[in-house]
Amino acid sequence: MYRQLDDVMELCSKLSKTEQIKVTVDNSRQGVAVAGGGAFLGAILGGPPGIFIGIAVGWWMTRGNFCPLHQMIIEMSPQQREKLYSELMEELGILAWDNLSELILSVMSNSSLKMQVLDILKSFARKQLRAKVKYEKNSIL
Repeated sequence: MYRQLDDVMELCSKLSKTEQIKVTVDNSRQGVAVAGGGAFLGAILGGPPGIFIGIAVGWWMTRGNFCPLHQMIIEMSPQQREKLYSELMEELGILAWDNLSELILSVMSNSSLKMQVLDILKSFARKQLRAKVKYEKNSIL
């Protein structure tokens, strides 16, 4: 099972890299904390203008930066990887593969299966990782 899990995660990574899918995670809590701390420090050091500068710096530091989905897949917890694996195996369960190359070839050569896998990936990123998803073409999905 672990070999299969690793193969499926590698497939996800390859697909998201090929399709140039990027994600961003909402940093609203972190932004509030940084902006609040910046406003406080700015008020002490610079008075009312310092408050504005502190808030602006806090917002700038935590605004949503998109990163490649394949990087996020690599950084997922084991529980998240297993959840994604089980969701994908509902579609990939019909396939039999001996190695990673066979799995990638089987999915990449079947456009409907490829789209199903991509849809599961995007849905997982939105629901489980609470991320915004976009293609490199800047269209948010």
